[in-house]
Amino acid sequence: MRIGLVSGPWGISADDVIASVQQAERLGFATFYLGDHFYVGQQLESWDPYLLFTLLARDTKTIQFGPLVTPVTFRPPWDLGRLAAQVDLLSGGRFRFGLGAGWSDAEHRTYGVPFPPLKERFDRLEEAIQVMRAMWGKGPASFSGRYYRLDGVDTQPKPAAGRPWIVIGGGGEKRTLKLAAQYAAEWSGSTLPPADLRHKLDVLAAHCDAAGRDPATVYRSVLSMGPIGAAEKEIDAATVMQMERTPPPTRMTPAEYRDGLRARGALTGGTAEVLDGLGRMKEAGIDEVLFVWNPAATEYLAADVLPAVAKL
Repeated sequence: MRIGLVSGPWGISADDVIASVQQAERLGFATFYLGDHFYVGQQLESWDPYLLFTLLARDTKTIQFGPLVTPVTFRPPWDLGRLAAQVDLLSGGRFRFGLGAGWSDAEHRTYGVPFPPLKERFDRLEEAIQVMRAMWGKGPASFSGRYYRLDGVDTQPKPAAGRPWIVIGGGGEKRTLKLAAQYAAEWSGSTLPPADLRHKLDVLAAHCDAAGRDPATVYRSVLSMGPIGAAEKEIDAATVMQMERTPPPTRMTPAEYRDGLRARGALTGGTAEVLDGLGRMKEAGIDEVLFVWNPAATEYLAADVLPAVAKL
């Protein structure tokens, strides 16, 4: 099993983002994802991740990176496809291209970005993937869809065959998992209780069967939002930080907050509990678990979790 990290990047400088990814690379993490939002909650300093990806391609050597995830509403596919192909080339094939239909109506409304109904967003997502795959293929590409068109586009430089690595993020069983089965190298969801997670993977496998694809060829990752640490003091501090960023619906203690996260399948607590949860994820069929980046969590995971996870 592999362990990766996810960060905003909002409320943090560009230099600090680069330094954090370089640290994660030195410590042995497999991946480092950046969110792709204008803002989430408060309108803080928020760097465009694609600008940062060009710097990461230059300033890192082995770690894989990408957006988790880019809403298809933000950029037209002819622009996004060129960006993804070129970042993948600059990084030597380390770009993990996370895509989604978009969910935050607030940031779309604030910036005047159209936010169509859910069905249309998914229809656009599927067409956008088709457009980009056509652009990445050999020779000129044409496409005529409901939302997007190409007419003899010969995008250069082109990525290597089979690249970039597409990640479809989300848990919707009718459209998201179907799109992952049809187009993605990786499906990325959220941690869930074991029975619910196995159900999602069964649905993904059924979509793969319908598409004539071996389910084992879809890499599977999940994001855990639970506070973790080596000692109770560290876990409580991480919990308070998360409660400030994502306030609970009612007044509760840090322990009660963590209990709520556990009930929803998040990995939280100390080393024994985290390793037990990772083992259950592995048994369910998960290849990689992503944790939310912060300095303390990164050091803790590297020291106490990564050596043990290598044996799973």
